[in-house]
Amino acid sequence: MTPDEPKQTHFGFRTVAETDKAGLVHGVFSRVASRYDVMNDLMSGGIHRIWKTAMMDWLAPRDGQHLLDVAGGTGDIAFRFLERAPGARVTVCDMTESMLVEGRKRAEAGQLASRLAWVTGDAMQLPFADDSFDRYTISFGIRNVTRIPDALAEARRVLRPGGRLMVLEFSQMPVPMLQWLYDRYSFNVIPVMGQIVANDRDSYQYLVESIRKFPDQETFAAMIREAGFGRVQWRNLSMGIAALHSGWKL
Repeated sequence: MTPDEPKQTHFGFRTVAETDKAGLVHGVFSRVASRYDVMNDLMSGGIHRIWKTAMMDWLAPRDGQHLLDVAGGTGDIAFRFLERAPGARVTVCDMTESMLVEGRKRAEAGQLASRLAWVTGDAMQLPFADDSFDRYTISFGIRNVTRIPDALAEARRVLRPGGRLMVLEFSQMPVPMLQWLYDRYSFNVIPVMGQIVANDRDSYQYLVESIRKFPDQETFAAMIREAGFGRVQWRNLSMGIAALHSGWKL
C-alpha cells in the first residue's frame, strides 16, 4: 500500500477502505432497526436474553452509578441496568439515529425516559468529557467498529478512575466440531431468516460474517489490556458462542 492509498479494513468478508466502513455499518443498522429486537430473539432462540442477564449479574449495577451504553440504540442493556438499579442513570450512545428512535419508543412506553439520555455518537470519538461515567458497556457492537483499539481507548478516557468496562460480544467456540455446526447454522439459516422477517438478507449476511472476523477471547482480552485496563477477565457464554470481557480503569 502506498502512502496515498487509504487504509483498509474488513466489512464482513469484504475488504473496504477504513473511511467507508462506518457508513456501511450505519446503513446496515438503519435498515434493520425496526426489526432488530425481533431478529435477536429469532436468531438466538431467545438465548441473548440469558447472556444479557449474565452481563448484569457480573456488572452488578448500583444506585448512583452513571452508565454509558455504547452501540445500545434500542436500549436493551440500559433498561436492564435501570431495573437492577432504579437510582442509576444511563446514557445510550449509538451512531444510528433510527436505532435510538426505537429505544426512545421503548423507554417512553416503560416510563423510563427521565433516567435515560440518548446521544448520537461514534464509539471511536465519543462526545463526552474525560472521567464522566462509572460504567461503560457495549453489547454486540464492538465488532462493527472500524478501529477497535480506538474505541477501547475512548472507553478508558470517559470512565472515571475505578470505572469498569464490560463487553458482550459473539466469540469463538473452543471445540472445532461445535464451531463447525454453529457456522453451518449461521451461514445457512440466519441470512434466510433476515430475508423472511426483515426483508434484508444482505445485512444479516454481513452480521454473520462480522462475527467470524472478530478476535478470539484471549486476543480481545489482550487488546483490552493494551488499552490500559487492569484486572481484565473474560467468561464464555453458551460454550463460547458469546463471551463477556471485563476490565477496570485503575
